[in-house]
Amino acid sequence: MANSRILTLNEVIIQKQSAFPYAKGELSRLLMHIGLAAKIVNNKINKAGLETSIIGEVDNVNVQGEVQQKLDVYADEVFSKALQASGIVCGIASEECDEIIVFDDEMSKEGSYVICMDPLDGSSNIDVNVSVGTIFSIYRRISPVGDKVTNEDFLQPGIKQVAAGYIIYGSSTMLVYTTGLGTTGFTYDPSIGEFCMSHYYMVTPKNGQIYSINEGNYVKFASGVKKYLKWCQESDKDTGRPLTSRYIGSLVADFHRNLLKGGIYLYPKTASAPNGKLRLLYECNPIAFLAEQAGGMATDGYGNRILEIQPTNIHQRVPLFVGSKDMVEKAEEFMRENPDD
Repeated sequence: MANSRILTLNEVIIQKQSAFPYAKGELSRLLMHIGLAAKIVNNKINKAGLETSIIGEVDNVNVQGEVQQKLDVYADEVFSKALQASGIVCGIASEECDEIIVFDDEMSKEGSYVICMDPLDGSSNIDVNVSVGTIFSIYRRISPVGDKVTNEDFLQPGIKQVAAGYIIYGSSTMLVYTTGLGTTGFTYDPSIGEFCMSHYYMVTPKNGQIYSINEGNYVKFASGVKKYLKWCQESDKDTGRPLTSRYIGSLVADFHRNLLKGGIYLYPKTASAPNGKLRLLYECNPIAFLAEQAGGMATDGYGNRILEIQPTNIHQRVPLFVGSKDMVEKAEEFMRENPDD
């Protein structure tokens, strides 16, 4: 690859579309629209320190009970408009909206795909210039083409995803996606306004030195999680411990670092969040798809593969243990040996 011409996101998508003959180029165009929306959001985020009118909170709480940031609303609008304009998407489920958004114009009703998305993950970090991201998940609709999309179109297990990815807005902006043919990364080059392939085939190490968890919730964790964290902190030269604790508070940023370097991200259930906090459809499923395609693993900590969980509502929450395969399996070992009190 060192002597090859740099390939853009659009070129790579077009090259790979032959692997999905049923899509007739639609999936490729859809991913291009996502890339376009990402450029627009990236441009606004990069001005956050200068345009004070776009940072801070809005006077609204979303369905998750979280105070919305101005950029949450902005990103949601940008991606929603870009997806509807594609004419390929018949509806979306967004973290920022109580119900699914149905695109009822005639062109959209003919669309073959639905999107689940978190428009701006970690948005409360914007004010302090910490990396944030967008997470998306793509499914083929199951309702008849030509009809309005229904909730059932979104309540599909993660193994039904045809594509998933995230955009991380940080020191550089990257778009990472998979269509089930491995995980590929693109870095945005502002000089030409294009995402250029920078990580051809991302493979996460089977083991790593990083664990990522909000240890401020320690007293609320199940005994298995507590004992696993103590194991991570113990010294043992044979197993390379102690491990290093790294937690940013933005799922995309924490997962991206661990994907590249090797590590485990944990958001277990707690006494105050017995079902976990992260959303299955637009956070856990896409992240799990990317992790598995890079050789990693994603479960709920209790032996249940994330991608096989059957959703029951669009805002369903589940625990998440994701990252390097050996590390996830070790954490699950502690969970099995220490059932909840």
